[in-house]
Amino acid sequence: MVAYVFSYVDRQILSMLVGPIRTDLGLSDTEVSLLHGLAFAICYTVLGVWPIGRWADTGNRRNIVAGGLFLWSLMTALCGRATSYLGLFAARVGVGVGEAALTPTAYSMIADLYPPRQRSRALALFSVGIYFGIGSAVMITGALVAMIAATEVMHWPLIGEVRPWQLPFLILGPLGMLVTIWMLRIPEPARQTAVPAATRFVDVMHWMRQEWRFYLMHTFGVSMLTLIFNGVAFWIPAHFMRVHGFGPIDVAFSYGPIMLIAGAAGIMAGGTLADRWRAAGKQDAELRVLLMSAILLAPLVALTFSVDDPRLALAMLIPTLFCSSFPFAAASAALQLVTPGPLRARASALYLLVINLTGIGIGATAMSMVSDYVLQDERRIGDGVIWVTAVAAPLAALLIGLARRAYRELAARGC
Repeated sequence: MVAYVFSYVDRQILSMLVGPIRTDLGLSDTEVSLLHGLAFAICYTVLGVWPIGRWADTGNRRNIVAGGLFLWSLMTALCGRATSYLGLFAARVGVGVGEAALTPTAYSMIADLYPPRQRSRALALFSVGIYFGIGSAVMITGALVAMIAATEVMHWPLIGEVRPWQLPFLILGPLGMLVTIWMLRIPEPARQTAVPAATRFVDVMHWMRQEWRFYLMHTFGVSMLTLIFNGVAFWIPAHFMRVHGFGPIDVAFSYGPIMLIAGAAGIMAGGTLADRWRAAGKQDAELRVLLMSAILLAPLVALTFSVDDPRLALAMLIPTLFCSSFPFAAASAALQLVTPGPLRARASALYLLVINLTGIGIGATAMSMVSDYVLQDERRIGDGVIWVTAVAAPLAALLIGLARRAYRELAARGC
């Protein structure tokens, strides 16, 4: 969970630096969103499937996570030395390479540490790192930006010229590198199921193709929920600055704590509810949680980004962020529950490949393209968020609903 906090701190820094980076490098909202999305997601998703997924199914998972943590923290620090769009894009690709090691590997470790009746809550605790990470990134970066707002360029010994927007990367990257030492002290859990030498990637694909009615619908349904969450989380700071007149410090200590508390509460509540429903004998417990979120998200997002009163907008963030985080522990637990042990890390990596290419890769960008190219007004980024959510949320509900029967059958077989 601590590693996940640093993961999301490092990837979310950009949301508070949209203005300074645009000004310094002469970029549009869409170009900045590509730094957050596509640059990060390409290697993050592809490498998670192979070779990292394979290593996680056969090797020492603790060491894989530690190596990834060191690499993404180093590349975050290098973001603070970029002086061009291409340089910053390349460094963000490197962050994605390192972070690819964490999530599928952690899913596999947690599945071996906890039985099915506790797995949703365990995965929820791990995933709390998302909301602690985003909230911390917003507060730390906002405070730093406010402190150095009047500074044009700094000169550091050995490093040289440092622009104000580069400072958060240079501070937070090395902190993550230090956490690697602690990570190496975590024990590698015993595997519940021995990994046969003959288990190959083609075996994973064969299993998922055989059970496509669940895997396809579940994966693309969760992709739509991920798209909404990532777009909302990324564009909230810019929306409040442009529409409600917030400064960086106002966003940092309003949005930041709300994300940290409401997001963490949402994912823990969703995981707990899924476990309780499973204990009560509901074979589709996890997918019920996903469906609740999909139904509620569109109206909540529309209200949050359309109200004129900034205090009401902040109040609406609480249920919106709670609901947008609510499904993700249950979604991960569903995948672990019906996937055989030797295939879990690579099946999780394929699942993450799809949800992150759509959610991280195009979520924020789709929303900025609406405001940049359709509405042609950067102040209407909130309308872009509303429009995309109005399509994605009903589609998520439809796909998850279609997955429920196949999921009940797999869960009943004890796969």
